Formats: sequence, structure tokens, C-alpha cells
Amino acid sequence: MGVIKKIKRAVRGEVKLTTAAREVLRRGRASVQARGERSSLKKPQEHAQLKPEFASRSSAELLAHFQTRKAPHSLPGFTTTSPESLAAAQRIVSDHSWPLLGFGEHSFGAAIEWRRDPLSGYLWPLDFHGDIQLIRSDGSDARVLWEVNRLGHLITLGRAYATTKDELFTTEFVAQLKSWTEQNPVGFGPNWTCAMEVALRAINVLVAFELFCRSPSLDEEFLKLILRFFDQHGSYIRRNLEFSYLATSNHYLSDVVGLLWLGILLPELSQATEWRNFGLREMLREMDKQILDDGADFESSTGYHRFILELLLYSFVLCRANEIEIEVRYWERLHRMLEYLRTYLRPDGFAPLIGDSDSGQVLPIHQRRGEDHSYLLALGAVLFSDPRLKLQSEPPDELFWILGEQGATNFAKLDSSNEHEVSRAFPDAGIYILREGHRYLCFNASDAGLNGRGSHGHNDALSIEISALGRPFIIDPGTYVYTADLARRHAFRSTAYHSTARVDGAEQNTTELNVPFVIGNEARPRVLNWETSATADKVVAEHYGYTRLASPIVHRRSVTFDKQAGWWLIDDEFVGEGEHEVEIRFHFAAGLQVAVVDTEVLAYYKEGKLVVASTGRSTPTLENQGMSRDYGDLSDSISACWRLSGRDLKLSWKIYAIANTSDMV
Repeated sequence: MGVIKKIKRAVRGEVKLTTAAREVLRRGRASVQARGERSSLKKPQEHAQLKPEFASRSSAELLAHFQTRKAPHSLPGFTTTSPESLAAAQRIVSDHSWPLLGFGEHSFGAAIEWRRDPLSGYLWPLDFHGDIQLIRSDGSDARVLWEVNRLGHLITLGRAYATTKDELFTTEFVAQLKSWTEQNPVGFGPNWTCAMEVALRAINVLVAFELFCRSPSLDEEFLKLILRFFDQHGSYIRRNLEFSYLATSNHYLSDVVGLLWLGILLPELSQATEWRNFGLREMLREMDKQILDDGADFESSTGYHRFILELLLYSFVLCRANEIEIEVRYWERLHRMLEYLRTYLRPDGFAPLIGDSDSGQVLPIHQRRGEDHSYLLALGAVLFSDPRLKLQSEPPDELFWILGEQGATNFAKLDSSNEHEVSRAFPDAGIYILREGHRYLCFNASDAGLNGRGSHGHNDALSIEISALGRPFIIDPGTYVYTADLARRHAFRSTAYHSTARVDGAEQNTTELNVPFVIGNEARPRVLNWETSATADKVVAEHYGYTRLASPIVHRRSVTFDKQAGWWLIDDEFVGEGEHEVEIRFHFAAGLQVAVVDTEVLAYYKEGKLVVASTGRSTPTLENQGMSRDYGDLSDSISACWRLSGRDLKLSWKIYAIANTSDMV
């Protein structure tokens, strides 16, 4: 890639000249540091660097200290587990088998190869972390490999041990961590290429260690190994922070949260105090930068909103448990994040998958699909004594393990929310929810995210989701995969996969096939009007992604919701120069029977049907496109496409649901 092109890509979005200059200097320093790191890692580290008062102790004394220490305090955690979780732990021991994102349960063989891609079979090399090419175009997927190497399944083993005290689980925990360290020398191989992954692995193993640390099966040699493991992880993160003056994201936030956890839970390490202080300061600073005033994460992705909320929520609980004070304003911002999540949930309790979703979880206490976000509300209900966030009567597993027995008791005391859901606008996020009863519409006027730099946003400006009769009908199709299939990666985030308009075959925002995490911000959606009342809602917005065409044009969409009659009216108009060819699609959820009748589309569930009735003469066509509710999951689904050409084009749709129909077409 040419130098000029690299510079343009680096400084895309809202970047000041002084900021760009600081970033150039930072990258220069990072390059020098990387050369030093490459040299220093050639000499393996034998021991963790401990504070003097612990370094002077014998191995036996140190083991006794960890097995009897009263502080610091981890998450409160119930020491009980469900039969399902216990069975899952037993399969980890007997078959080396556990869930892998949306691919289902996977067996990793008698001898786990931690650098082998579990799906493509590719064995990643043990090169210096800065030399490894993560995008290979051969079906391998670093995201899938990293999920395995986050070691979240060790928490499942720990939960089982905490309940049963069966030393078989300890034996498996020790064996897996030993084999992992043997196969992944610090700084070499794919599992050291991303500080975020190092941080998440450290957090998961910290939690597992807290559950196992009093096991009589742990010996002095293993304690030496695991303390070195944690020390290496913290030092690596500190050396390789994913910071940039141009923009920081969920990666840098994960880095500093990892340091915070290591600093709090392992005060015996020599660098623990610095890690803790730095991690706390930077976590709160990033919260100011990354969480918008209306509570949404700034990456234009509900999937990453869930991930960031987990990072912050669990970290705030950990800080409180260890009497680390956090200003009230940050707790208030955390509360707004939960309120945003509560509002964007569909009536079926699941989330619209706006932008990217890689199904990432900070602590995979319970394996959650990418669209499953509601479990976090139960924790929020207890933390903030807010019955509006209690949407279910039974507490999720996470509540027991994050807030403990007292948290479960407080949850039971809260009245469940009976508050009527209302339409609501989140102008900073660009998300507008128009709802009444079982009818729900999500209108997306968000930009590319990350202050216009784009990373996890999609070409979905002015797109919609619609649910009715307790089921989703028109949906965002999700993400599917990242680097394993670049063609499908770009298809799933393309304009043509979203319920909006494509003009002259162009994307709303620019993308490049070989660059899966860059997207332009040419669309820049702008809301012109928002009105809501007891009887009707209306939102009007336009975007400018097609003003870069040879004959510039603006797409304007208005959505009117008649709450009394129970229908939505969508008006699309295209204003500008010249003649254009326009495609307008509505993407239907998997499991629907979809049929075209004249200019209408009928989509059926057993509960009823959704009618999408066009006011124009154009007859739609049906297309097979697919949807993904979880990373790696792929389901058949259909979109309906209306095509028209000309100048100053206009088209309207009336959309409504009819319950319990039997007149199948």
C-alpha cells in the first residue's frame, strides 16, 4: 500500500492536524519499542516479579499465603452450579469439548493444540507477534482461534470445582494451563498478537484461579507457573497497549481493564499498584470518550455495546468489592448504558444486531448468543435498585456469579417492571425506537461510528427492524464472520443486506475488500424531524452517501407510526441530479414463509403475518441472502427487493401485522 493511501486511511474521520502529528510520533516510538521487545523476549522469564515482601518468601510460604489470603476480594460468586453447567465441565474433562461461538460445541482432541485453527485446521506459526499476518484468505479465522485461547471454559471448570470439590477438575485446569504455556511462549504466535486478547485471557484465568486456589491439588510448581503467566500477561499488555491519539476503541478499553483486574487481584506482583492505578484512570477516561451522552457505545454496534457494558459493569463490581471509589457520574453513565440496552431490546427480549457482533463475552459464565443481551439488565436492576431493569422473574446465572447470594436476594425483593414501553429517541447514537404494545420498529440513523473513523459499523443508514406479534419480521442480518470469508464479511455489512436503499449499485460508505475493519463515513445520516405522542410517532432523516456519485443524490426516508391503527408508513424519496437506478430492500428473519402478491410481500409465522404493501407499481423480487444471530451461525433468510429507475424517485410502503392468519399463499 502506498504511503499516501496509508496516511489517508490512518487520519480518516474527525482528526486534527496536531493529533495526527502526535500519532506519527507515537508510532515511531512504538516501532523502536517493538525492536527492543523482540530482543528481550529471546531470554525466557523464569519467575514472576514479586514485591520484596513476597519475593523473600519460600515457595511453600507463598503457596500457603494464596490458599489462606482474605483479600483482595474477587466477585462475590455463589458457590453453586446448575446440572447443565456441571455436565459441561465434565465434557471439558472427558472430551476436551466446549461451546465455540455460533459453531456449536467443538471437541479439541486428546492433546489440545492451542495454535491450531479449530475449523480450518491451519496451524499458526510461532513467529514474533508483530510479524504474524492475521488475514490469510484461506478460511482460517483469528477471531475463532482467539475465542478458544481466551480460556473462558476454565471458568466452567472452576464453577464445577467450587460446587463439588472434585479434584479431577483441578487436575484438568492445571494440565490445560501447563500445555497452554508450553505451546505459547510469551510474545510469539497468534495468541500474543493482540493485547485485548491477552487481557481477556488474563481476566478469565484470574477468575478461574480464584475458584481453584484453595485446592489441595495445587502445588508450589504450579503456583510459580501461574504467577509467571499473570506477570507476563500484564507486562505484555503494558508494552503493547492498543492506544492511538486518532481513536481508541473496545480494544484499548479491554487492555486497561485487564491491567486493572491484574492489579487488584494480584497485589503481590511488583507492578500491580501501577497497573491498578493506570487501569482505573484509563478505564474511566475511555468511558468519557467511548460512551455517548445517551448511553450508547460510540462504535455504532449493539454487539459491542453489550461487550463494553460487560467490561465496565463487572469492573465496577470488582472495584466496589475492594473499596475502590468510582465517581457517581460514572455510575450514572453506566446506568444510562443499561437504559439504552433495555430500550433497544425487541418485544421478544432479543437485540437488533446493528453493526458488527462477534458474540464476544468478557466472562462467559453462560454461553450467550450474539443477540442475547437481556441478562445484563438483571445485574443492573440490583446494582441500581431499579425495577425498570427487572424484565424477568428468574435471575440469570451471571447474577449469582457476579453479585453473589446477597445480589440474588436483592433481585428477588425487587418488583418486576410493569412499566409500559414507550417510543424513545437516542440522538447521539442515531437510534430511534417506535413502539406500542407488541409492535416495534427500530430506525437506524447512526453513522459509521468511532467518531467517523468506522470499524464495526455497517452500511445500514436509514435501515429498519420491525417486530410484531411477539416475533421479529424485518431484521438486521448480523455479521456472520470476519476474516474467514472476506466476500461474505463485506456482503453482511453491505447496503444490499440491510433494509434500506442502494443507488446505482454503490455502497452508502466506501469499503475495501481486503480491509475488513475499515469503513468510510460518507453517509453522515442527519435526522430532520422526530415527533412522538400517545397516538403517533414520526422520524425523518436523510443521508449523503450518494452525493459522491457522478450525479449526486440524497436519500430521505420518513417513518410514520400510527399507534391506534397499528401500521407504519415508510416514505422514500431520492432528490438530486440525473437519472438513477434504485433498489430498496426489506430483509426478513429466518423461519418465515415469504410470498409476493402483486406489489405486496406477505411474511408468515404461525402467529400471523406481516404485510408490506407498496403504493407504487413496481413488483418486488425475492432474494436469498442469509442471516446470522451468532458469530459463525448462518441461517437461510429472504429479502424482498423493489427496483425502480428515473429521476426524483419516490416510493412508499404501508406495513402492518395480522394475527392468526390461515390463508397461506
